[in-house]
Amino acid sequence: MYVPVMDIRWEEDQDLDVFNIEVDEDHTYVANRVAVHNCTTRVVSGAGMPQITAVMDCARVAERFGVPIIADGGIKYSGDLPKALVAGGYSVMIGSLFAGTEESPGETILYEGRSYKSYRGMGSIGAMQQGSGDRYFQSSHKEARKLVAEGIEGMVPFKGPLSDTVFQLVGGLRAGMGYAGAKDIEALRRDGRFIRVTMASLIESHPHDVTITKEAPNYERR
Repeated sequence: MYVPVMDIRWEEDQDLDVFNIEVDEDHTYVANRVAVHNCTTRVVSGAGMPQITAVMDCARVAERFGVPIIADGGIKYSGDLPKALVAGGYSVMIGSLFAGTEESPGETILYEGRSYKSYRGMGSIGAMQQGSGDRYFQSSHKEARKLVAEGIEGMVPFKGPLSDTVFQLVGGLRAGMGYAGAKDIEALRRDGRFIRVTMASLIESHPHDVTITKEAPNYERR
């Protein structure tokens, strides 16, 4: 459910459970969302923050009111699932990882001998022209030149059935829980800890000094 912040302030009597916005301590009943993947909000508007930081900030406030946080966006690999939960999320929302699956609504495209699925952000020109403009307070315009986009349109590799992708994600989450010694999700959220890493360490985390000749079902170089 998406409700503009301005409308929320004037509809206090409504039962609104989830607001997909980035908030401060004055707005506590929310789901976390930061512009990631197909969004250009951070560079177009200058507004935004790193996803893990946003989840932590929202969770810190929401816990005082017993409100669970949904970590919305930024999931690139299965290893991002346990990170989102340790940061304070009770669940995650996934878009781009599912965009290439057989069940996604995007058009199948054959490009240079490989299959892709079309994928666009809700802030893209195409999406705004088809009704998402109200999320960005631009619902009164339909002409492309009158819209200020906060997203892009593109394509992602075709991945096959959704069940295959979900299987890999669940397997990665289980592995992360095992390495953390967590018997269940609550233990992971309670006992998980973060450490700081440098860019050199991040590069070291990926396969390096080798040419990949066979793709793994749960990994692709980005």
